[in-house]
Amino acid sequence: METILSLKNLDKKYGSVHAVNNLSFDIQKGNVYGILGPNGSGKSTTLGIILNVVNRTSGSFSWFNGKLSTHEALKKVGAIIERPNFYPYMTAEQNLKLICTIKGISSEKIDEKLKTVNLFERKNSKFKTFSLGMKQRLAIASALLNDPEILILDEPTNGLDPQGIHEIRTIINKIASTGTTILLASHLLDEVEKVCSHVVVIRKGIKLYSGRVDEMTASKGFFELKVAKDDTLLIKALKELSAIHKVSKEQETIIATLNESISAEEMNAFLFKKGIVLSHLVKRKPSLEQQFLDLTNNN
Repeated sequence: METILSLKNLDKKYGSVHAVNNLSFDIQKGNVYGILGPNGSGKSTTLGIILNVVNRTSGSFSWFNGKLSTHEALKKVGAIIERPNFYPYMTAEQNLKLICTIKGISSEKIDEKLKTVNLFERKNSKFKTFSLGMKQRLAIASALLNDPEILILDEPTNGLDPQGIHEIRTIINKIASTGTTILLASHLLDEVEKVCSHVVVIRKGIKLYSGRVDEMTASKGFFELKVAKDDTLLIKALKELSAIHKVSKEQETIIATLNESISAEEMNAFLFKKGIVLSHLVKRKPSLEQQFLDLTNNN
């Protein structure tokens, strides 16, 4: 599979602030990637570096397997990393024509891109009459004018109402279905879970996880266990099991986090042999939210 973008040990410091810390990951063609992290985690700085608007301190990045210079590669990139900036008294179509002139590209695809973002019916409306969601959709249309191989979006649903968020997510899925690679930065778990196939989780500029979204949630899970009386023996027995990574207590419930697969039947049989009779046994899988919280709280 073709590597569209590769980051190697990327670093950015602003004085004593380490905004991006030794960051490495690859973007493969045809996938939707989310850079996920709390506000201030280095997401926007990372996008700024690869788009040549922020100077890196050290490390490197390369586009299209290193076959193109950054200047040439960026002609194949569509990006929105700041709030849409259009002329308020010009129509949607006029604004896009101006962008085509500035970029030196054909304006023949304006109608097609306006249809992609569901704004074709408003092509002759002035930009100042648009809602925030419509403005964001027009920005996406402008980033698609050069038929980019990769679309880069920084917090694409920030500040939008639920309807606007839904529209942007639907459009991102539509664009991805055509084979366009997408890289978006977000602090919203829901966004990444709904539109991304892959995720890079960062906090304070450091990568905590990189991989498929479904693999992030495919941990071995955990057990909730209870006994009728004293749970000292239960805790002791659980710590003997190699399949268990961690044992903790939440009120009357014992939580046993797994690092290997083990069924509820196997767990029950093991404890029964130890003379422990359970009053409660449930196996659960953690959500993406729980995985994210575990990653960002423990690092």
